[in-house]
Amino acid sequence: MIRYSWILTLFLFACTNGGGVEEDTVQTPQDTTFQWQVDQFADLRILRYQIPDFEELSLQQKKLVYFLTQAGLSGRDIMYDMNYRHNLEIRKAFEEIVSSYAGDKQSTDWTNFMIYAKRFWFSNGIHHHYGNQKFRPAFDRPYLESLLSATAATLSDEALDGIFDPEKDAKKVSLDASRDLLLASAINFYDPDVTEAEAVAFYKQLAVNAGPQPISHGLNSRLARDDQGKLTEQVYHVNGLYGPAIEKIISWLEKAVEVAENEQQATALKLLIKYYQTGDLKIWDDYNIAWVDATDGDVDYIQGFVEVYNDPLGYKGSFENIVQIKDFAASKQMEVLSSNAQWFEDQAPIMDKHKKEDVVGISYKVINVAGESGDASPSTPIGVNLPNANWIRAKHGSKSVSLGNIIDAYDQASGPSLLREFAHDDEEIARLEAHSQLASKLSTALHEVIGHASGKLEPGVGTPKETLKNYASTLEEARADIVALYYIMDSKMVELGLMPSMEVGKAEYDAFISNGLMKQLRRLEMGDQIEEAHMRNRQLISAWAYEKGKDAKVIEKITRDGKTFYNINDYDALRNIFGDLFKELQRIKSQGDFAAGQALVENYGVKVDPDLHQEVLNRVKEMNIAPYGGFINPELKSVLNDQGEITHINVEYPTDFVQQMLDYGKKHAHL
Repeated sequence: MIRYSWILTLFLFACTNGGGVEEDTVQTPQDTTFQWQVDQFADLRILRYQIPDFEELSLQQKKLVYFLTQAGLSGRDIMYDMNYRHNLEIRKAFEEIVSSYAGDKQSTDWTNFMIYAKRFWFSNGIHHHYGNQKFRPAFDRPYLESLLSATAATLSDEALDGIFDPEKDAKKVSLDASRDLLLASAINFYDPDVTEAEAVAFYKQLAVNAGPQPISHGLNSRLARDDQGKLTEQVYHVNGLYGPAIEKIISWLEKAVEVAENEQQATALKLLIKYYQTGDLKIWDDYNIAWVDATDGDVDYIQGFVEVYNDPLGYKGSFENIVQIKDFAASKQMEVLSSNAQWFEDQAPIMDKHKKEDVVGISYKVINVAGESGDASPSTPIGVNLPNANWIRAKHGSKSVSLGNIIDAYDQASGPSLLREFAHDDEEIARLEAHSQLASKLSTALHEVIGHASGKLEPGVGTPKETLKNYASTLEEARADIVALYYIMDSKMVELGLMPSMEVGKAEYDAFISNGLMKQLRRLEMGDQIEEAHMRNRQLISAWAYEKGKDAKVIEKITRDGKTFYNINDYDALRNIFGDLFKELQRIKSQGDFAAGQALVENYGVKVDPDLHQEVLNRVKEMNIAPYGGFINPELKSVLNDQGEITHINVEYPTDFVQQMLDYGKKHAHL
């Protein structure tokens, strides 16, 4: 029997993967011996995280962690270039200016330049890491040109235009269906003049006769025009695009193979190396299968061109690296979810033909991060489920992880809570205070372990990125969230000992609806519609549920003292509404129903009520809450003996975000 008091201490608040934690939970007492937050600027907070129990690892395991972390940092340049074609040039200029400028550093212009530079480093480029819009510098072009003249830094006119022209490359990723998705996006996965229709036709042709185990065409390449104007793939491998960085990645991975914990782990690493050497996507699939099978050992990692959220067409994977150490106690408690995955699948309110007869190979771990880079840093996910290929998941299973020490750091560093401001009444506040931490943690686990691993496609239906196109990511996140929402109000959760009462599920419903309809709007500027997939997903679910239960006042919109609140009157009825949406979202994915998916997203997930948006911004303005957070990484430093052998790995916790960015620029610049 699981001890609830222990779980309530362990299960700190979280949110689903992708884009920061929502700060609407009750906080645990602050650890006064460690400085969790070190900076705040614009809409961002800079935090630190610890690596618990690192000293309990053997020297071999510490070496493995160190080598894998260095491999990830060696690919840091790749993500900058992927995000925007001028980012590397801009980053190098900023590094030179910040390192060597000897002029007036007390001026307003310098202060504004430093804020812009820190935002740039945080987002790995000139576009917002979450909202995708281009930053607006609070200094003018002549001032930046004066900084360039005063130092050895240089920038091309095109790069300067990219920074200062508000119309040029305004969105990193545009999901506006009324425009050409590629021409409206600045992401550097395609030549700037490649159209959406051309790219779709190119990959549609490659997918002909793909069979039941299709490779992920486009995942590790940039689509460009050759000298004759013909489209061709620039593949990422040691002798191709990003070759110098990939060569360094390989050199560290080869060291990691030598200290692997077991043969399965070594086999997976060798396949990853071979994949980087060749760029062969069949080897990528072989690697993912070997990686899923390598479940023994205390150290694991996520490495490669993985998530496709940054590609409006859903083909191209962003480079990321997460090195992780298993949290044994927390993982043991959560094995109950993965071991009962078949029960959840069998009870799902979806068509029988969309259910998996045999849910296989789901492993779930709570882990502690030892280092991150690429698309996972400084802004990090807090839950991950991989691999993404549906046929591998169905046949071989998947790995789900919750990033325990990242969640803990968010919790320890949290500032003023939004809970009381947007809760309807004292009853809701009391419920959230008692249960929101556990509710949010369980919701994340259900999302990752049960949600992403559930359901199957009908025979002959293509992959979601082929059938659902630019809506695939939003619809998949919505499907995983709706699974979590449906089951967190199931008595099975109490029966399994995962929560003490159904009040936990009610707390999650309160938090989700409030966030989906109101709180998350604080992340947008006035006039913006919702572009980011996770935000679209949350509003889609909340707005759809509100509309379907409107006549019966399942969710009631209440105005009091000029403020808007959404109050849930019937939690059981809301669960039934979520069940209906669960069925429809699975049907859309299983049948590849683009029209229905498009209608759901565009009608419920995109548009923002400007009056409500302005109200939310006004209500949070005085609270001084930065809606996004990211991290300085710990520094792992090797200690060598006289023979040059590593005898120890030390962990240091830097406090200066700017200095870490400058250090990374010196040590890990390979492109």
